[in-house]
Amino acid sequence: MNHKLTSAEYLFVGSMLFGMLFGAGNLIFPVHMGQLAGSHFWGANLGFISTGVFMPFLALIAFGLSGSGSLEELAGNVHPAFARIFTVLLYLTIGPAFALPRTATVSYQIGIVPFVSGNQTLVLAGFTFLFMAVALLFSLKPSKLIVYIGKFLNPVFLAFLAILVAVALARPMGSIAAGVPQGPYVDHAFLTGFKEGYNTMDVLAMLAFSVVVINTLKELGVSDARTISVDLLKVGIIVVFLMALIYTLITWLGTSSLGALAISANGGIALAQIAHAYFGPVGGMLLAAIVTFACLKTAIGLITACANTFCDLFPGSLSYKAYCVLFAGISFLIGNVGLTQIIVLAVPILMFLYPMAITLILASFASALLGKDRRLYRWPMLLAGVAAFGDALSVLPKGLQETGAVQALLGCYHQLPLFSLGMSWLLPTLAALAVAAAAVKLGGVRR
Repeated sequence: MNHKLTSAEYLFVGSMLFGMLFGAGNLIFPVHMGQLAGSHFWGANLGFISTGVFMPFLALIAFGLSGSGSLEELAGNVHPAFARIFTVLLYLTIGPAFALPRTATVSYQIGIVPFVSGNQTLVLAGFTFLFMAVALLFSLKPSKLIVYIGKFLNPVFLAFLAILVAVALARPMGSIAAGVPQGPYVDHAFLTGFKEGYNTMDVLAMLAFSVVVINTLKELGVSDARTISVDLLKVGIIVVFLMALIYTLITWLGTSSLGALAISANGGIALAQIAHAYFGPVGGMLLAAIVTFACLKTAIGLITACANTFCDLFPGSLSYKAYCVLFAGISFLIGNVGLTQIIVLAVPILMFLYPMAITLILASFASALLGKDRRLYRWPMLLAGVAAFGDALSVLPKGLQETGAVQALLGCYHQLPLFSLGMSWLLPTLAALAVAAAAVKLGGVRR
Protein backbone atom coordinates (compact mmCIF):
# COMPACT_ATOMS: atom_id res chain seq x y z
CA MET A 1 0.00 0.00 0.00
CA ASN A 2 1.29 3.43 -0.98
CA HIS A 3 1.54 5.75 2.05
CA LYS A 4 0.62 9.41 1.76
CA LEU A 5 3.02 11.57 3.75
CA THR A 6 1.67 13.90 6.39
CA SER A 7 2.71 17.56 6.54
CA ALA A 8 4.93 16.77 9.52
CA GLU A 9 6.68 13.99 7.58
CA TYR A 10 7.30 16.31 4.60
CA LEU A 11 8.78 18.85 6.98
CA PHE A 12 11.01 16.31 8.71
CA VAL A 13 12.30 14.82 5.43
CA GLY A 14 12.93 18.34 4.09
CA SER A 15 14.71 19.22 7.32
CA MET A 16 16.82 16.07 7.03
CA LEU A 17 17.89 16.89 3.45
CA PHE A 18 18.60 20.52 4.30
CA GLY A 19 20.56 19.39 7.34
CA MET A 20 22.75 17.04 5.30
CA LEU A 21 23.41 19.69 2.63
CA PHE A 22 24.00 22.74 4.81
CA GLY A 23 27.39 22.31 6.39
CA ALA A 24 30.89 23.75 6.41
CA GLY A 25 31.13 25.57 3.09
CA ASN A 26 27.58 26.84 3.33
CA LEU A 27 28.62 29.03 6.24
CA ILE A 28 32.13 30.20 5.39
CA PHE A 29 31.86 30.93 1.66
CA PRO A 30 28.76 33.20 1.43
CA VAL A 31 29.80 35.47 4.32
CA HIS A 32 33.21 36.06 2.71
CA MET A 33 31.56 36.56 -0.67
CA GLY A 34 29.31 39.19 0.91
CA GLN A 35 32.36 41.14 2.06
CA LEU A 36 33.99 40.98 -1.37
CA ALA A 37 30.81 41.74 -3.35
CA GLY A 38 29.93 44.86 -1.36
CA SER A 39 27.25 46.93 -3.09
CA HIS A 40 27.02 44.23 -5.81
CA PHE A 41 25.50 41.97 -3.16
CA TRP A 42 22.34 41.05 -5.09
CA GLY A 43 24.11 39.96 -8.27
CA ALA A 44 26.66 37.87 -6.39
CA ASN A 45 23.99 36.40 -4.15
CA LEU A 46 21.84 35.40 -7.13
CA GLY A 47 24.82 33.72 -8.81
CA PHE A 48 25.67 31.85 -5.61
CA ILE A 49 22.07 30.71 -5.13
CA SER A 50 21.97 29.50 -8.76
CA THR A 51 24.63 26.87 -8.11
CA GLY A 52 24.09 26.54 -4.36
CA VAL A 53 20.28 26.19 -4.34
CA PHE A 54 18.54 25.99 -7.73
CA MET A 55 20.96 23.52 -9.33
CA PRO A 56 20.77 21.11 -6.37
CA PHE A 57 16.98 21.39 -6.54
CA LEU A 58 17.08 20.50 -10.25
CA ALA A 59 19.35 17.56 -9.38
CA LEU A 60 16.75 16.25 -6.94
CA ILE A 61 13.95 16.60 -9.50
CA ALA A 62 16.12 15.06 -12.23
CA PHE A 63 16.57 11.97 -10.08
CA GLY A 64 12.82 11.69 -9.63
CA LEU A 65 12.11 12.13 -13.35
CA SER A 66 14.77 9.66 -14.44
CA GLY A 67 13.52 6.91 -12.16
CA SER A 68 17.16 6.06 -11.39
CA GLY A 69 17.94 4.27 -8.16
CA SER A 70 21.51 5.51 -7.89
CA LEU A 71 23.96 8.01 -9.32
CA GLU A 72 25.71 5.21 -11.21
CA GLU A 73 22.43 4.26 -12.89
CA LEU A 74 21.75 7.89 -13.86
CA ALA A 75 25.30 8.45 -15.17
CA GLY A 76 25.08 5.10 -16.97
CA ASN A 77 23.02 6.87 -19.63
CA VAL A 78 26.35 8.29 -20.81
CA HIS A 79 28.35 5.04 -20.63
CA PRO A 80 28.82 2.31 -17.98
CA ALA A 81 32.56 3.02 -17.65
CA PHE A 82 31.91 6.76 -17.29
CA ALA A 83 29.23 6.03 -14.69
CA ARG A 84 31.59 4.01 -12.50
CA ILE A 85 34.47 6.52 -12.71
CA PHE A 86 32.24 9.58 -12.27
CA THR A 87 30.43 8.06 -9.29
CA VAL A 88 33.66 7.11 -7.52
CA LEU A 89 35.21 10.56 -8.13
CA LEU A 90 32.09 12.39 -6.96
CA TYR A 91 31.68 10.39 -3.77
CA LEU A 92 35.37 10.64 -2.91
CA THR A 93 35.19 14.41 -3.44
CA ILE A 94 32.14 14.99 -1.25
CA GLY A 95 33.38 12.29 1.10
CA PRO A 96 36.78 11.43 2.56
CA ALA A 97 38.95 13.41 0.11
CA PHE A 98 37.58 16.93 0.64
CA ALA A 99 34.10 17.73 1.97
CA LEU A 100 34.04 15.28 4.87
CA PRO A 101 37.39 16.30 6.43
CA ARG A 102 36.40 19.95 5.80
CA THR A 103 33.45 19.55 8.18
CA ALA A 104 35.89 18.77 10.99
CA THR A 105 38.50 21.42 10.12
CA VAL A 106 35.90 24.20 9.77
CA SER A 107 34.41 23.25 13.14
CA TYR A 108 37.87 23.36 14.67
CA GLN A 109 38.99 26.58 12.97
CA ILE A 110 35.90 28.57 13.93
CA GLY A 111 34.63 26.88 17.05
CA ILE A 112 37.74 25.72 18.90
CA VAL A 113 40.80 27.79 17.89
CA PRO A 114 39.62 30.99 19.68
CA PHE A 115 39.47 29.11 23.00
CA VAL A 116 42.73 27.16 22.96
CA SER A 117 46.43 27.92 23.05
CA GLY A 118 49.57 25.86 22.91
CA ASN A 119 50.17 22.95 20.54
CA GLN A 120 47.53 23.52 17.84
CA THR A 121 48.57 20.39 15.93
CA LEU A 122 47.82 18.16 18.90
CA VAL A 123 44.54 19.92 19.68
CA LEU A 124 43.45 19.65 16.02
CA ALA A 125 44.21 15.92 16.04
CA GLY A 126 42.23 15.40 19.24
CA PHE A 127 39.26 17.42 18.01
CA THR A 128 39.07 15.83 14.55
CA PHE A 129 39.27 12.38 16.14
CA LEU A 130 36.40 13.17 18.53
CA PHE A 131 34.35 14.86 15.77
CA MET A 132 34.69 11.92 13.38
CA ALA A 133 34.01 9.42 16.17
CA VAL A 134 30.69 11.12 16.98
CA ALA A 135 29.73 11.36 13.28
CA LEU A 136 30.64 7.68 12.86
CA LEU A 137 28.51 6.67 15.84
CA PHE A 138 25.42 8.33 14.33
CA SER A 139 26.19 6.97 10.84
CA LEU A 140 26.14 3.35 11.97
CA LYS A 141 22.33 3.51 12.13
CA PRO A 142 21.30 5.15 8.82
CA SER A 143 17.60 4.34 9.33
CA LYS A 144 17.62 6.88 12.18
CA LEU A 145 18.86 9.76 9.99
CA ILE A 146 15.46 11.46 9.87
CA VAL A 147 15.45 11.48 13.69
CA TYR A 148 19.08 12.48 14.25
CA ILE A 149 19.23 15.21 11.61
CA GLY A 150 15.67 16.15 10.68
CA LYS A 151 14.17 16.26 14.17
CA PHE A 152 17.13 17.20 16.38
CA LEU A 153 20.42 18.45 14.93
CA ASN A 154 18.97 20.68 12.20
CA PRO A 155 16.39 22.50 14.39
CA VAL A 156 19.09 23.15 17.03
CA PHE A 157 21.44 24.53 14.35
CA LEU A 158 18.71 26.79 12.93
CA ALA A 159 17.84 28.09 16.41
CA PHE A 160 21.45 29.12 17.11
CA LEU A 161 21.83 30.70 13.66
CA ALA A 162 18.53 32.57 14.05
CA ILE A 163 19.82 34.25 17.23
CA LEU A 164 22.88 35.65 15.42
CA VAL A 165 20.91 36.77 12.35
CA ALA A 166 18.09 38.34 14.38
CA VAL A 167 20.49 40.50 16.38
CA ALA A 168 22.36 41.51 13.20
CA LEU A 169 19.12 42.51 11.48
CA ALA A 170 18.08 44.55 14.51
CA ARG A 171 21.47 46.30 14.74
CA PRO A 172 23.19 46.20 11.30
CA MET A 173 26.82 47.33 11.19
CA GLY A 174 26.38 49.03 7.83
CA SER A 175 24.39 49.17 4.58
CA ILE A 176 24.77 47.22 1.36
CA ALA A 177 25.14 50.41 -0.69
CA ALA A 178 28.22 51.48 1.26
CA GLY A 179 30.25 48.34 0.50
CA VAL A 180 32.97 48.62 -2.15
CA PRO A 181 33.10 45.59 -4.55
CA GLN A 182 36.46 43.85 -4.80
CA GLY A 183 38.24 42.01 -7.63
CA PRO A 184 36.04 40.16 -10.13
CA TYR A 185 32.91 41.23 -8.21
CA VAL A 186 33.34 44.71 -9.68
CA ASP A 187 32.42 43.67 -13.25
CA HIS A 188 31.24 40.05 -12.98
CA ALA A 189 29.36 39.75 -9.69
CA PHE A 190 26.85 37.14 -10.92
CA LEU A 191 29.36 34.84 -12.64
CA THR A 192 31.82 35.12 -9.75
CA GLY A 193 29.05 34.24 -7.30
CA PHE A 194 28.01 31.40 -9.63
CA LYS A 195 31.49 29.86 -9.47
CA GLU A 196 31.74 30.54 -5.73
CA GLY A 197 28.69 28.30 -5.36
CA TYR A 198 30.83 25.38 -6.57
CA ASN A 199 32.65 25.46 -3.24
CA THR A 200 29.53 24.40 -1.36
CA MET A 201 29.63 21.11 -3.35
CA ASP A 202 25.83 21.06 -3.04
CA VAL A 203 25.09 19.90 -6.60
CA LEU A 204 27.48 16.99 -6.12
CA ALA A 205 26.07 16.32 -2.67
CA MET A 206 22.47 16.40 -3.92
CA LEU A 207 23.28 13.78 -6.55
CA ALA A 208 24.52 11.67 -3.66
CA PHE A 209 21.85 12.51 -1.08
CA SER A 210 18.91 12.09 -3.48
CA VAL A 211 19.26 8.34 -3.04
CA VAL A 212 19.16 8.76 0.75
CA VAL A 213 15.96 10.82 0.45
CA ILE A 214 14.34 8.28 -1.90
CA ASN A 215 15.22 5.45 0.51
CA THR A 216 13.79 7.47 3.41
CA LEU A 217 10.53 7.97 1.50
CA LYS A 218 10.35 4.24 0.84
CA GLU A 219 10.96 3.50 4.52
CA LEU A 220 8.05 5.83 5.34
CA GLY A 221 5.83 3.68 3.10
CA VAL A 222 5.92 5.56 -0.24
CA SER A 223 6.23 2.89 -2.92
CA ASP A 224 4.74 4.31 -6.14
CA ALA A 225 7.34 5.84 -8.51
CA ARG A 226 5.09 8.76 -9.48
CA THR A 227 4.31 9.54 -5.84
CA ILE A 228 8.04 9.49 -5.04
CA SER A 229 8.66 12.06 -7.82
CA VAL A 230 5.91 14.34 -6.48
CA ASP A 231 7.17 13.95 -2.92
CA LEU A 232 10.71 14.82 -4.04
CA LEU A 233 9.34 18.02 -5.57
CA LYS A 234 7.59 18.97 -2.32
CA VAL A 235 10.64 18.15 -0.20
CA GLY A 236 12.80 20.11 -2.64
CA ILE A 237 10.63 23.21 -2.30
CA ILE A 238 11.16 23.16 1.48
CA VAL A 239 14.93 22.90 0.99
CA VAL A 240 15.03 25.62 -1.68
CA PHE A 241 13.18 28.06 0.54
CA LEU A 242 15.36 27.41 3.59
CA MET A 243 18.65 27.49 1.73
CA ALA A 244 17.90 30.58 -0.40
CA LEU A 245 16.75 32.49 2.67
CA ILE A 246 19.72 31.50 4.83
CA TYR A 247 22.29 32.07 2.07
CA THR A 248 20.89 35.54 1.49
CA LEU A 249 21.01 36.37 5.19
CA ILE A 250 24.56 35.03 5.66
CA THR A 251 25.79 36.91 2.57
CA TRP A 252 24.11 40.04 3.93
CA LEU A 253 25.93 39.48 7.23
CA GLY A 254 29.20 39.69 5.34
CA THR A 255 28.27 42.77 3.32
CA SER A 256 26.80 44.70 6.23
CA SER A 257 29.83 43.91 8.41
CA LEU A 258 31.94 46.21 6.19
CA GLY A 259 30.45 49.10 8.12
CA ALA A 260 32.57 48.13 11.13
CA LEU A 261 35.03 45.42 10.07
CA ALA A 262 37.77 45.06 7.47
CA ILE A 263 37.55 42.37 4.78
CA SER A 264 38.75 39.11 6.31
CA ALA A 265 41.11 36.51 4.89
CA ASN A 266 38.33 33.89 4.80
CA GLY A 267 34.75 33.33 5.86
CA GLY A 268 35.69 31.57 9.08
CA ILE A 269 37.50 34.64 10.34
CA ALA A 270 34.64 36.87 9.17
CA LEU A 271 32.05 34.86 11.08
CA ALA A 272 34.16 34.89 14.22
CA GLN A 273 34.61 38.67 14.02
CA ILE A 274 30.90 39.28 13.41
CA ALA A 275 29.85 37.05 16.30
CA HIS A 276 32.33 38.74 18.63
CA ALA A 277 31.19 42.22 17.52
CA TYR A 278 27.59 41.46 18.48
CA PHE A 279 28.01 39.24 21.54
CA GLY A 280 31.56 39.70 22.80
CA PRO A 281 33.16 36.54 24.26
CA VAL A 282 29.73 34.85 24.34
CA GLY A 283 29.66 35.24 20.56
CA GLY A 284 32.50 32.77 20.24
CA MET A 285 30.51 30.13 22.08
CA LEU A 286 27.39 30.86 19.99
CA LEU A 287 29.38 30.57 16.77
CA ALA A 288 31.05 27.38 17.98
CA ALA A 289 27.60 25.84 18.52
CA ILE A 290 26.32 27.01 15.09
CA VAL A 291 29.31 25.69 13.20
CA THR A 292 29.67 22.41 15.08
CA PHE A 293 26.01 21.45 14.63
CA ALA A 294 26.08 22.52 10.96
CA CYS A 295 29.16 20.46 10.20
CA LEU A 296 28.25 17.43 12.31
CA LYS A 297 24.93 16.83 10.58
CA THR A 298 26.58 17.10 7.17
CA ALA A 299 29.36 14.71 8.21
CA ILE A 300 26.77 12.12 9.28
CA GLY A 301 25.00 12.38 5.93
CA LEU A 302 28.25 12.15 3.95
CA ILE A 303 29.55 9.07 5.77
CA THR A 304 26.18 7.35 5.34
CA ALA A 305 25.84 8.19 1.62
CA CYS A 306 29.44 7.22 0.78
CA ALA A 307 29.32 3.94 2.69
CA ASN A 308 26.01 2.92 1.09
CA THR A 309 27.29 3.76 -2.39
CA PHE A 310 30.59 1.91 -2.11
CA CYS A 311 28.76 -1.14 -0.77
CA ASP A 312 26.61 -1.07 -3.92
CA LEU A 313 29.51 -0.30 -6.28
CA PHE A 314 31.79 -3.01 -4.90
CA PRO A 315 29.59 -5.80 -3.49
CA GLY A 316 31.41 -8.33 -1.40
CA SER A 317 34.29 -5.97 -0.63
CA LEU A 318 33.53 -4.44 2.79
CA SER A 319 30.43 -4.21 4.94
CA TYR A 320 28.50 -0.94 5.42
CA LYS A 321 29.93 -0.49 8.92
CA ALA A 322 33.48 -1.20 7.70
CA TYR A 323 33.15 1.47 5.01
CA CYS A 324 31.84 3.92 7.62
CA VAL A 325 34.91 3.30 9.78
CA LEU A 326 37.23 3.52 6.75
CA PHE A 327 35.84 6.84 5.50
CA ALA A 328 35.75 8.39 8.97
CA GLY A 329 39.37 7.27 9.51
CA ILE A 330 40.61 8.68 6.19
CA SER A 331 38.76 11.94 6.85
CA PHE A 332 40.43 12.19 10.27
CA LEU A 333 43.87 11.88 8.65
CA ILE A 334 43.17 14.35 5.82
CA GLY A 335 41.47 16.76 8.22
CA ASN A 336 44.79 17.21 10.00
CA VAL A 337 46.30 18.69 6.84
CA GLY A 338 44.44 21.95 7.57
CA LEU A 339 41.49 23.90 6.17
CA THR A 340 43.40 26.15 3.77
CA GLN A 341 45.19 23.25 2.07
CA ILE A 342 41.94 21.31 1.70
CA ILE A 343 40.22 24.24 -0.01
CA VAL A 344 43.16 24.87 -2.37
CA LEU A 345 43.32 21.22 -3.46
CA ALA A 346 39.55 20.92 -3.86
CA VAL A 347 39.06 23.83 -6.28
CA PRO A 348 40.50 22.13 -9.45
CA ILE A 349 38.50 18.96 -8.77
CA LEU A 350 35.30 20.99 -8.37
CA MET A 351 35.96 22.97 -11.55
CA PHE A 352 36.15 19.62 -13.36
CA LEU A 353 33.27 17.72 -11.74
CA TYR A 354 30.71 20.51 -11.35
CA PRO A 355 30.14 21.19 -15.07
CA MET A 356 29.67 17.47 -15.72
CA ALA A 357 27.23 17.20 -12.81
CA ILE A 358 25.21 20.15 -14.15
CA THR A 359 25.30 18.63 -17.63
CA LEU A 360 23.97 15.33 -16.28
CA ILE A 361 21.08 17.21 -14.65
CA LEU A 362 20.22 19.16 -17.84
CA ALA A 363 20.41 15.98 -19.93
CA SER A 364 18.01 14.25 -17.53
CA PHE A 365 15.44 16.98 -18.04
CA ALA A 366 15.89 16.84 -21.81
CA SER A 367 15.45 13.06 -21.68
CA ALA A 368 12.25 13.43 -19.65
CA LEU A 369 10.85 15.86 -22.25
CA LEU A 370 12.04 14.20 -25.47
CA GLY A 371 12.46 10.53 -24.57
CA LYS A 372 15.37 8.54 -23.26
CA ASP A 373 18.11 8.81 -25.87
CA ARG A 374 21.80 8.43 -25.02
CA ARG A 375 22.74 11.21 -27.45
CA LEU A 376 21.13 13.69 -25.06
CA TYR A 377 23.65 12.60 -22.44
CA ARG A 378 26.73 11.72 -24.48
CA TRP A 379 27.11 14.72 -26.80
CA PRO A 380 26.92 17.49 -24.19
CA MET A 381 28.87 15.44 -21.62
CA LEU A 382 31.78 14.99 -24.03
CA LEU A 383 32.14 18.72 -24.59
CA ALA A 384 31.49 19.56 -20.94
CA GLY A 385 34.25 17.18 -19.82
CA VAL A 386 36.81 18.43 -22.34
CA ALA A 387 36.14 22.11 -21.59
CA ALA A 388 35.89 21.62 -17.82
CA PHE A 389 39.32 19.96 -17.86
CA GLY A 390 40.77 23.25 -19.10
CA ASP A 391 38.93 25.22 -16.41
CA ALA A 392 40.40 22.83 -13.82
CA LEU A 393 43.93 23.31 -15.17
CA SER A 394 43.55 27.09 -14.88
CA VAL A 395 43.09 26.88 -11.08
CA LEU A 396 45.81 24.34 -10.28
CA PRO A 397 48.29 25.36 -7.56
CA LYS A 398 50.90 27.69 -9.02
CA GLY A 399 53.74 25.16 -9.07
CA LEU A 400 51.72 22.66 -11.12
CA GLN A 401 50.14 25.28 -13.36
CA GLU A 402 53.51 26.64 -14.49
CA THR A 403 54.79 23.32 -15.88
CA GLY A 404 55.37 23.21 -19.63
CA ALA A 405 52.67 20.64 -20.41
CA VAL A 406 49.97 22.52 -18.50
CA GLN A 407 50.93 25.84 -20.07
CA ALA A 408 50.77 24.30 -23.56
CA LEU A 409 47.26 22.97 -22.90
CA LEU A 410 46.12 26.26 -21.40
CA GLY A 411 47.30 28.04 -24.55
CA CYS A 412 44.71 26.04 -26.51
CA TYR A 413 41.94 26.51 -23.96
CA HIS A 414 42.40 30.29 -23.95
CA GLN A 415 40.66 30.33 -27.33
CA LEU A 416 37.36 29.17 -25.81
CA PRO A 417 34.75 31.81 -24.93
CA LEU A 418 34.32 32.54 -21.19
CA PHE A 419 37.58 30.73 -20.37
CA SER A 420 38.90 33.76 -18.49
CA LEU A 421 35.81 33.53 -16.26
CA GLY A 422 36.24 29.80 -15.61
CA MET A 423 33.08 29.01 -17.58
CA SER A 424 34.42 27.73 -20.92
CA TRP A 425 32.26 24.60 -20.62
CA LEU A 426 28.94 26.47 -20.69
CA LEU A 427 28.41 27.47 -24.35
CA PRO A 428 29.80 24.26 -25.96
CA THR A 429 27.69 22.13 -23.59
CA LEU A 430 24.46 24.03 -24.28
CA ALA A 431 25.15 23.93 -28.01
CA ALA A 432 25.75 20.17 -27.95
CA LEU A 433 22.58 19.62 -25.92
CA ALA A 434 20.58 21.72 -28.40
CA VAL A 435 22.00 19.77 -31.38
CA ALA A 436 21.28 16.45 -29.65
CA ALA A 437 17.73 17.57 -28.84
CA ALA A 438 17.18 18.56 -32.47
CA ALA A 439 18.53 15.21 -33.66
CA VAL A 440 16.17 13.34 -31.34
CA LYS A 441 13.20 15.52 -32.29
CA LEU A 442 13.77 15.21 -36.02
CA GLY A 443 15.08 11.65 -36.25
CA GLY A 444 13.25 9.94 -33.40
CA VAL A 445 14.48 8.39 -30.17
CA ARG A 446 17.40 5.92 -30.36
CA ARG A 447 17.76 4.03 -27.09
